[in-house]
Amino acid sequence: MDSWFPADWPAAATVKTAITTRHGGCSQAPFDNNNLGLHVGDKASDVLANRQSLVSSLNLSEQPLWLEQVHGTDVEYAPTAAGTPTADASYSDQVGRACVVMTADCLPVLLCNQQGTQVAAAHAGWRGLCNGVLRNTVATFSASDQLMAYLGPAIGPEAFEVGPEVLQGFTEKALNERHRAEIEAAFTAASDGKYRADLYALARAELANCGVRDTYGGDHCVYSMPERFYSYRRQPVTGRFASLIWLASHD
Repeated sequence: MDSWFPADWPAAATVKTAITTRHGGCSQAPFDNNNLGLHVGDKASDVLANRQSLVSSLNLSEQPLWLEQVHGTDVEYAPTAAGTPTADASYSDQVGRACVVMTADCLPVLLCNQQGTQVAAAHAGWRGLCNGVLRNTVATFSASDQLMAYLGPAIGPEAFEVGPEVLQGFTEKALNERHRAEIEAAFTAASDGKYRADLYALARAELANCGVRDTYGGDHCVYSMPERFYSYRRQPVTGRFASLIWLASHD
């Protein structure tokens, strides 16, 4: 099985992407095999070996910008960031350093402009998505109507059950009445007053109402694909896979 695959979207040739799977690493169960998260209880030396293997496989010129993700809305500028910043998104307009987010149910969102001169990666779990992480990330670009987005592997709506407070949180942050209607359509009533939430639909609605019309991906469910992806809701002690985007030179 492949240890990573590229985003399937019509981005410019200068835009490079990679989404890792749980294959190809050296982590032991329950993190088997390609865990990239240092914060989940895995052996640090195995995680660092997995990260270095990824850097080599992708022929990256430098280490990606790994983030201390907190389900927030802060966006870091990758080319000048130091250490491991506390943020849930990063962007770049320089060749070289990759923007990266780690997930295991939450939605990774990769963005670029049509010209292939700006890129970003965002960690969009329901909290960050509700509170504006994608709005903040889109705002780092010079023109939102020239962007495209790729929705990476996340938990699917059939497996993602939430309480009514989640629906309320999203509707309270709606940008307009159309957005509110799109949010409500992304929630389906389940048992005991709960809802099934469609993170992909929520992200598409958020992006569209921020001016991003061209959205791709959104066709995985990590919960139902245990052989390929980690899922925290399926297995609370588990690894993290990564979604990366970076700019390469024209030649």
